[in-house]
Parts: sequence; structure tokens; C-alpha cells
Amino acid sequence: MKNSLLGISVITLLTLIQGCSQKTPLTAITTSPHTANHNQHLTPNSSPTSSTSLTSENNEHSQHQNHQEGKEEKSINTQAKLNIPQDVTPNKPVNLIIDITDTQGKAINKFDKFQEKIMHLIIVSDDLRFFDHVHPDYKNNGNGSFQVKYTFPAGGEYTLFSDYKPAESNERVSVMKTSIKGTIPLPKSLEKFEQTKTLSDTKVTLNVDNASLKARKDIMLKFKLVDNKNQPIKDLQPYLGEKAHLVTIKSSSPLTNADYIHSHGMKDSAPGEIDFHAKFPQAGTYKMWLQFQRNGNVKTADFWVNVK
Repeated sequence: MKNSLLGISVITLLTLIQGCSQKTPLTAITTSPHTANHNQHLTPNSSPTSSTSLTSENNEHSQHQNHQEGKEEKSINTQAKLNIPQDVTPNKPVNLIIDITDTQGKAINKFDKFQEKIMHLIIVSDDLRFFDHVHPDYKNNGNGSFQVKYTFPAGGEYTLFSDYKPAESNERVSVMKTSIKGTIPLPKSLEKFEQTKTLSDTKVTLNVDNASLKARKDIMLKFKLVDNKNQPIKDLQPYLGEKAHLVTIKSSSPLTNADYIHSHGMKDSAPGEIDFHAKFPQAGTYKMWLQFQRNGNVKTADFWVNVK
């Protein structure tokens, strides 16, 4: 595994857009360029409301398959504007529109696919109880607009991590915020730091020495998968061009780009196992969502870990 450090800039901007429609244009823009791989570790050096300097460490084992070796990609600053109707309530579909522009407001209208999609949108409740991974449609109307019909499951505060790649440029992650009216449900039980989760026909076990979970240390996360007969899973199917995906978010308030890590399973993982190289940027509590595919169905297993 080769690691490299890349100095990058994050520009955070909050803009109110005037209009005659009944939409509330929420614009929360935090953009940071990813490099050709997705196992990103970011450490903030100042408050999220100012220009922030971040450090990105890259892991070649989670490299994007669409990256062209030897091709130098330009870096541009972008921003994402979330337009959402007013008075959104839980359990009712709503159109989310995301406009991608440069920092001068000029639309970005050309994008490259990566992991089989033009945009990956990770939606989490700020308490990290709720997670979703969806793919907005690109409208190709010259305005850099993406759209997806979405249903929020409960009231509360939500953070949206929008992952996209402007044409011939580095990958970007923009962070957007929205608030959904309604009662925030009380926890049914305390969050458990379990290392085994059962998903219908698949049992997933996180094999990691808790003593090794230390900030800024290279570690290996191993997920063992067995069927309901306790036999190793051998029929995994590629999911979005990779063996599996692992989204990791640090429990923080507010959630920022620096809390978000997206990794890809190592292709040479042993049968019945999915391995990830990892390095947690800071001490704290993290939640991880492992996503993989069996029999055409995407399965998600979540785990909490404490990093010292």
C-alpha cells in the first residue's frame, strides 16, 4: 500500500437563494477533492465556517477502477446547493435537487462516472441512527443539476454527503444540511458495540482487535461473512464496481467533510471475507456501514467502534 499526502482546500459557504417557487434552497457547501481512491482521511485545522486546510491520505487498495494511470487530473473548487421544498415531513416523498457549480456560481455541466454512477449521495441523520446511499439522476440541462425523489424516515437534522467527479478533475465531496419537521424518535435501545450482525441469510462478524483501534494508525478491518448454515459466503457479487463498500462517519456535532471516510474492499480478500485497510484520523466514536451484494440484493451491516 502506498500512501501519499495531498494538500487540499475546503471552502464552506452558506447561501440563501431567492425564488418564486415554494422550495427552500438550502445551500451548504463544503467541497474537498478526493484523489483517485476513496479511502480518505481528513483532519480539520480550523472551524468549519472558515477556509479550512485539510490533509488527505490515500490508500491504493481502494482505488477507483475508472482512474487512468498516468493521467494528470486538474483540481477545481466546486460547491453544491441543495434545493428542498418547504415544510418537509417524514414518510412523504420529496424532490431533492442538487446544483453543482464552481465557487463563482458557474454551473459545472460535465461529469465522469466512478463506481458506475455520476453521483453517490450518502444521507445520514445527525445522530447516525439512519443511513442511506442513493444515486441522484443527472438532468443534463446545463445547470449541473441532479435530482432524486426521497423519503426521510423521521424528523430531525440530516447531513448529506454528495460525492461526484467533474470531468477530468479530482473527485469531490460536498456536505449539505437539512432539517425535517416532526418528532425525533426516542431510541428503542442503547447503541451496542456488537461485532456480529445478522442480515436475513447472512451473518457478518467484524474481526478486529479493539486494542489496535488507535487514531492515525494503519490497521486492517476484516469482515467475516457466513450463511445461515455457518458456511463461508462464496457468492458475493460486485457492488458498484467493487467487492464491497465501507462508509465510516465519526460521531460529531456538526458533521463535516472531515468526519467522512469511504473505503473499498480489497479484491484479494480471502473467500468468505472482506478486508479493508483503514486509518482513523482522530480519536472518537465512529459508525461504519458495510455494503455488499448477494443474489442481486444489496445488504448493509452497521457497526460502532471506539478509537483511542
